[in-house]
Amino acid sequence: MTRYHADLAARAVPRYTSYPTATDFTDAVGAERQALALLGVAPDAAVSLYVHIPYCRDICWYCGCTTGAVGREGRLDAYVTALLAEIATVATLLDGRIGSVHFGGGSPNVLSPAQLTRVGDAIRNQFGVDEAAEWAMEIDPRGFDAARATALAAIGIRRVSIGAQTFAQPVQQAIGRIQPYGEVAACIDLVRAAGIQHINLDLMYGLPHQTEDDVTASIAAALALRPARVAMFGYAHLPAMLPRQRMIDAAALPDAAARFRQSALAHDLMTGAGYRAIGFDHFARPSDSLARAEAAGRLRRNFQGFTDDPATVLVGLGASAISQFDGVIVQNEKHVGRYRQAVTDGRLAGARGVVRTAEDRLRGAIIERLLCDGAVDLAALSAAHGAPVEALAGAVETLAPLAARGLVTRDGWRLTMADEDRCWRRIVATAFDARACRAASPASVAV
Repeated sequence: MTRYHADLAARAVPRYTSYPTATDFTDAVGAERQALALLGVAPDAAVSLYVHIPYCRDICWYCGCTTGAVGREGRLDAYVTALLAEIATVATLLDGRIGSVHFGGGSPNVLSPAQLTRVGDAIRNQFGVDEAAEWAMEIDPRGFDAARATALAAIGIRRVSIGAQTFAQPVQQAIGRIQPYGEVAACIDLVRAAGIQHINLDLMYGLPHQTEDDVTASIAAALALRPARVAMFGYAHLPAMLPRQRMIDAAALPDAAARFRQSALAHDLMTGAGYRAIGFDHFARPSDSLARAEAAGRLRRNFQGFTDDPATVLVGLGASAISQFDGVIVQNEKHVGRYRQAVTDGRLAGARGVVRTAEDRLRGAIIERLLCDGAVDLAALSAAHGAPVEALAGAVETLAPLAARGLVTRDGWRLTMADEDRCWRRIVATAFDARACRAASPASVAV
């Protein structure tokens, strides 16, 4: 991969799973705008559903997700009841064709088989989900059993994303997630036996006490499980924002240069094994739909990361879930108690968000193409959005220092980056982020 740039690696930049990003959300946007956006979805629009389950059996110290420990079992029943109420309310407002359903968390498989079935049936029946829709779920392999594998297959799950993170035991201990390799392998065997053949593994670098040897060994172990996709996420240490991360010894974290080497090593190992690099932290077998989308220029980026999902509308269900429409992004109430109260009263749960202006939509499209393709035709995108490309001249000029380093090339209004520089794509994308300066905002580092 590219050479290391210490100053760029030290910059904190957003991951740009949306534009504007969550740092721009305010309580000025809530349930009223959410209702208008749902009612405004055209009947022929492609829609994706995201279902958030904000519970885990055990809380991992590194995790930045909105989740909490299950505690009393009754919490799950109460949450499912609330989720069913929200599904009923949203279904009355939303037209559109549901092309995919994604369960995330937390750990969605913390729900019992009966609870999973209730939620899956409600989604399928009330939204009239397309028979060809892809159903996917993030799962925690710890304690996963055959009954849950059968339940997942029965509700339509065909792709699972399994959190492995690392197979190095000292690193697992340092992040509060003890998960032997055999447990992950057994989980994969169960889902495959149930007919779920599309497997994604999530790994991480930049963890406490993690070494390049650990990265090499974990990737070798992961490849032995024959996943279709692998995501290699960089750990972002934000203890002021995420109190659970205070359990992690900051002194044991690799520095920026070591993080870079781990990321570059992962890239070389994965591509050397025949996987195609996707965006800046995903890998997929060439035959996988994600790789085909990337090769065809159809790769997208949303709150689930890099995706081949072509949907123009994302509707979030559950506490803290985010919905994205052309003109607005709305996040549900994060506090589970307040979320439950709202939806059981028949109200929408939108609590904060941001209006997307015409300029936001253009800049968001530019950022998405840079992250997905490492290239963008500014003139073509500006024309598609009915905007003068000359308005982007200032942003382009700010790229001059990066162009001098060879990280971006300009040909008229077309920008391109070399494949080996994909780890710097977010740095280049920030040139088109016209929102308030985020220099002091909590965000993950560049690599």
